[in-house]
Amino acid sequence: MAKYIIQRLIYMVITLYIIATITFFLMQLLPGSPFNNLGGKMSEAQEEILLQKYGLDEPVPVQYFQYMAAMLQGDLGISFQYDNRAVTDIILERIGPSATLGAQALIVGSLLGVALGMIAAIRHNLWADYISNIAAVIGISIPSFIFAGVLQFYFAVKWRIFPPSFWEGPIYSVLPTISLMIFPLAICARFMRTEMLEVLGSDYIELARAKGVSNGSILFKHALRNALIPVITVLGPMTVSLMTGTLVIEQIFAIPGIGEQFVRSISTNDYPVIMGTTMLFSVLFIVVILIVDILYGVIDPRIRLTGGED
Repeated sequence: MAKYIIQRLIYMVITLYIIATITFFLMQLLPGSPFNNLGGKMSEAQEEILLQKYGLDEPVPVQYFQYMAAMLQGDLGISFQYDNRAVTDIILERIGPSATLGAQALIVGSLLGVALGMIAAIRHNLWADYISNIAAVIGISIPSFIFAGVLQFYFAVKWRIFPPSFWEGPIYSVLPTISLMIFPLAICARFMRTEMLEVLGSDYIELARAKGVSNGSILFKHALRNALIPVITVLGPMTVSLMTGTLVIEQIFAIPGIGEQFVRSISTNDYPVIMGTTMLFSVLFIVVILIVDILYGVIDPRIRLTGGED
């Protein structure tokens, strides 16, 4: 296991280096200047001073090696738009709401989806199964921002049960969390139903029933563990979907998170913030993939995680 994790960590470093390189050179293709949005008409002399201040007057290869060297030391640069604030400080200030929102949506949505999928499989071809399938199709088909608008209108504006926007306490996270968790709930429900039906029809489950093993033990000790493996597999893609979905949800609910900051940095060509946020998302995604791979071995001991076999 240790050899496998070390090998994966090496792959992670290589992957992050490639992502950083691609993102850096894509930044050079963005139209306009990062100083166009500072307010007022800037003279060429003023713009040259700023370019020199931030090292943007250097050749692109020089900028690239300077940026990579600084990043290896944990320095993500200085924002062009926020009074010379360090990108690291901006990210640390904004990561809290985004992490809370994403974690709540992933955990609650996954747990409810697994439960719903189990119920659908146990009550196969009955009303619970039909309702589960309809809910899953709706959750997969309709984007999260549509749910966000509906929830915001009825529960915040019309009925005044929850606050419509901002981030000033736990109650402010309820509507955006529900908006984001519907997709993972639907995905988990669909996968769990399919896999649970397959597992419940397998030979070893029939053998357990013939031996007189209780239904509860069959479901939770034998069937659930094997049915969870495909659900664990989709955790990585679901995490990415939550990352991208958070960008829109934070805009709708005016949440001061990293997603809202990322969108704003793109509109202002704030290269260091774009690069820093992209690297943050990349690290989170790669770490999630590593955790998913390790969970395979935890859930199913037959899956050996060694350096030589994945």
